[in-house]
Formats: sequence, C-alpha cells, structure tokens
Amino acid sequence: MKITLDHLTKQFPNRNKKQGGFVTAVDDFCFEIPDGKLIGLLGPSGCGKSTALNLISGLETPTSGKILFDGEDVTEMPPEERGIGLVFQSYALYPHLTVLQNIMFPLGNLRGAKKLSKEQMKVRAVEAAELVQIDGLLERRPSELSGGQQQRVAIARALVKTPRVLLLDEPLSNLDARLRLQTREEIRRIQRETGVTTIFVTHDQEEAMSITDLIVVMKDGKVRQIDKPQSVYDDPKSLFVAKFLGTPAVNVFVGSVKHGKIHIGDDAVLKVKGIENMQVYVAVRPEGFIPDENGGLKCKLKGVEVMGRDTSIISEHYAFEGNSIRAVVNSEDAPDRDSGEIRFSIKPNKVYLFDRKTEERVYFETFDE
Repeated sequence: MKITLDHLTKQFPNRNKKQGGFVTAVDDFCFEIPDGKLIGLLGPSGCGKSTALNLISGLETPTSGKILFDGEDVTEMPPEERGIGLVFQSYALYPHLTVLQNIMFPLGNLRGAKKLSKEQMKVRAVEAAELVQIDGLLERRPSELSGGQQQRVAIARALVKTPRVLLLDEPLSNLDARLRLQTREEIRRIQRETGVTTIFVTHDQEEAMSITDLIVVMKDGKVRQIDKPQSVYDDPKSLFVAKFLGTPAVNVFVGSVKHGKIHIGDDAVLKVKGIENMQVYVAVRPEGFIPDENGGLKCKLKGVEVMGRDTSIISEHYAFEGNSIRAVVNSEDAPDRDSGEIRFSIKPNKVYLFDRKTEERVYFETFDE
C-alpha cells in the first residue's frame, strides 16, 4: 500500500509554561512511501521520527496536513480501522499468556464480517509464528523466552491481522549486538516475504542502511534527505547528514577554497574548479585517505590499528574538528607505527565541502590530470 504524507505537521504545547507557545515535533513532512517497500526513519533522539510514526498509525492527530493510504484520506480515521500492525521498543507481551495466546490476542477483537472462529484464529497465529520462525515455542510464556524471541512474538502479533502497513518503532534497541544483527535480517526477510509496506524507526544508521529500501533522515522535525541508503552515504546534502551516516564517522576539518584549491588549514589537498573562494568545512570519509609521502595533508601519527584486511590509521591535524582522524586503508598500506608523521592524498569522490555558515553542501569539479 502506498502512503502519502501531505505537509504533515504536529505541534505540542511547550512544557515550559513560562515560555509558552508550542514545540513543533514534525514540521511540514512531505513524502510518498512506495507500495511494498521498507522505509527507514532515521535521526537522533527528539528529531520527530517516532511522532511521525504515531501520526501514520493514528495514535497522534496532526496539527495540519493529511495522511493518505492508497489515495484514501485516513487523517481522522481511528487506529483500529487503518489496517496497521505496530511493534514497539518494549515488546508489551502479556506475561500470563502463552506465545500462541499472545499472537492470537488481536484476532479476538475482530467484529462483524472479519470475526474469526477460535480454530481460524489458531491457524492464523500458527502461520504468523512460522513466518517469524517461533512455531516451536507456542506453549511457552514470555518469561521463558530470550529478548530476540520475545521480539519475534511481538512481530508475529503485529502480522497476524495481515496489516496493510507494518510500523516498527525502535524494535531492536533492547537486544544485544548479536541479536540485533540477527533480528534485523529477519525483519528484512519477513518484509520481503509478506510484501507489506513497512516503516522502521531507528537512531542507528547501520540498521537503517543495512535493511531499508529508502532512508528518510530527520532533524528537528524536518526531513533533511530522502534517498537510497548508499546514495545518502555517497551524496549527503548537508553536514548533518554526512556526520550522521557512516561507521567510522566522517572526518570533518575547518578549511577553505582558495585560488582553485581546497585547503585543510594551510595544507592544499585538492585542485578544483567551478567554485569561488570561500570558507568551508571539508569532510572526508575514512576510506578517502591514501597514505602518500608526497600527499598534501600532513598529520601527526598517533597510532595504527590492524583489523585483518583493513588498517585504521589514527592521526591528528590542527584543523580537525574532533579528537582523532580515523583513516581506513588496506593493510599493506599501513605506515610505520614509529614514524611520528604521515602524509595523505585525498580521493576526490570521498571529499565533501559544506558552507561554513549554512552547513549545506557545496559542489565542485576536479581537474583531470
């Protein structure tokens, strides 16, 4: 099912009564979510992603704007009539019920033509359990399950009503690292098998990049960028987006463009054209550094971390915005740990410029040498 968010805005009364007024949690959100896709709402805490999800589900009513499901205006429609499945960060399972009973529970609320017999409900619940691969645990209670198993029960319960939309709000936050990896792969598999339009809320950029078809990056209630995960990584439109995506994080320097060259501090690192002299932030992805004794970027070497196939070079530069520069290179390019100094040349396609005042992307061309 296609979901259209048409200038969606949500304001809450300011909790600080002295200041008064309103706080805008979602600000003029416009987006069309394609049918059958898995969409990631990504951003830091307080950016409005969970509020956006609650608006789509009907748990919150927008201050202005519309929500359309396949062209039908559902803005004022109650949650139970929207055909949604919800999975929260807390699994919210009934501790006194078995896994089977927990999954069956939403079906007991169906009325009219949708009402099912107990046998029909059991069949549907078993099918949902098989989909999430917990059909061998149906007689257990939540206290007898691991965190990952409990999360699967919650997903099965959301899917048992065959929803038109599946909404996942930070569903992996309570799991350890290994279970997060396993469960996110399961979510991707389940979404592909069912074909249900799915919206996945997370603050973890690795989760969003690994399983989603499209990423919506949010900050302060506003949409900052929408694109395929790799496109957002390779072509960030703002400094915020560049810094938010990537592990290790992008390296940000205070720099400038002078006389056709990008400077990091006083070091000229790249010849460019099509750009005037200006003050910029220079952002370089960790894989954008090339150890080069004739390179333009001169850094103080702090350490070398060998990670098998790759090596991380830890260094310092006076124009760097942070503690340590982290460059990821092939292990055969690792420098002598005791050299005390290292020079880099920079890969042009891994360098991004941002206006120092607006922090918006500044595009440039390089010379063919």
